[in-house]
Amino acid sequence: PILYSYFRSSCSWRVRIALALKGIAYDVVPVNLLEDGGQQFSAEFKAVNPMQQVPVLKIDGITLSQSLAIIHYLEDTRPNPRLLPQDPKKKAQVRMIADHIVSGIQPLQNLSVLQQMGEKKMEWAQNCISSGFQALEQTLQHTAGRYCVGDEVSMADLCLVPQVSNAERFKVDMGPYPTITRINKALLELEAFKVSHPSRQPDTPAELRA
Repeated sequence: PILYSYFRSSCSWRVRIALALKGIAYDVVPVNLLEDGGQQFSAEFKAVNPMQQVPVLKIDGITLSQSLAIIHYLEDTRPNPRLLPQDPKKKAQVRMIADHIVSGIQPLQNLSVLQQMGEKKMEWAQNCISSGFQALEQTLQHTAGRYCVGDEVSMADLCLVPQVSNAERFKVDMGPYPTITRINKALLELEAFKVSHPSRQPDTPAELRA
């Protein structure tokens, strides 16, 4: 498998966690979203993904983009360990939380949006993340055990950790979100979350390396 990734991309990080949890070895092709005017806009990468976004995973003879589509494929083809519960209610809760983050928070503060916000980008990002986290905190109070849904790591957790990292980067006050903070701390103790961390990628700049 080949993963087109950017060290700081939260969408790429979700997929890196899934690959690590499932023990899938892969090669990385770094795509720097800032250098050369954004390497994702090159003709070479557009041929790989017309949406000009990371991540992209080449696996089993197919090319997949969109982090949740990739994770669902890995779940279907390599089901251990499970990232979606078998119980229909818990499975729906996992998907709900994942969608809350990947549709309701992350796109509003991703690079392409922030570049259009100019000087207001920090304030914009903080507002988008805070409003999303207020709702997420309430949801997690009903679904969480050790992790987002019960005591097993799920696709929801793969989305949570990168989003908390974004929140910290944009200096969001995490005080009002004790459940999010507790779950994030527990997840970051797991090896799959450590090895996939932005500070430990092949394309991580030296000054940001762990």
